[in-house]
Amino acid sequence: MDEKELISQLQNEKKRGKAFEILVDLYQKRLYWHIRRIVISHDDADDVLQETFIKIFRSIENFRGDSSLFSWIYRIATNQALDFLKKKANEKNCTIEDLQYDRSSHLEADTYFEGDEIERKFQQAISSLPEKQQIVFNMKYFEELKYEEISEILGTSVGALKSSYHHAVQKIKNYLESH
Repeated sequence: MDEKELISQLQNEKKRGKAFEILVDLYQKRLYWHIRRIVISHDDADDVLQETFIKIFRSIENFRGDSSLFSWIYRIATNQALDFLKKKANEKNCTIEDLQYDRSSHLEADTYFEGDEIERKFQQAISSLPEKQQIVFNMKYFEELKYEEISEILGTSVGALKSSYHHAVQKIKNYLESH
């Protein structure tokens, strides 16, 4: 089924349930990892993923097609993850970056984290980046999205994204060299 047909079925009240199952099957794993890289914790990623799919289900009638369905879904997932982090950071009275860095420092306690010391350091380096650079780096490096796709998701120019990615790579290199 192509994207137009899926959107049509998602916006048809009688076909929405089955179409939504297809949408979940198509995007669940990718969205989980996208969210997980932002919130770091497996349990939190599961919660945010569930909230993301609820929001998509409730909002699909309002999808206008100004962007691709993929971009629209990723934008919702990104915003849900960032909103989650803002709430947690407010509860702990710290910045999002401090919260993420703290979470990445305790990855070995996460039973779902399978990386070694190098992977943990890499995650700490990513967590030390400003929020926008983290997201751009994760989308480009791990998810291998094109700058044009990231631009559509984040509403940022390709040039600004290339600059953010370049700065992120440099900061990660510097972090890893000094730690």
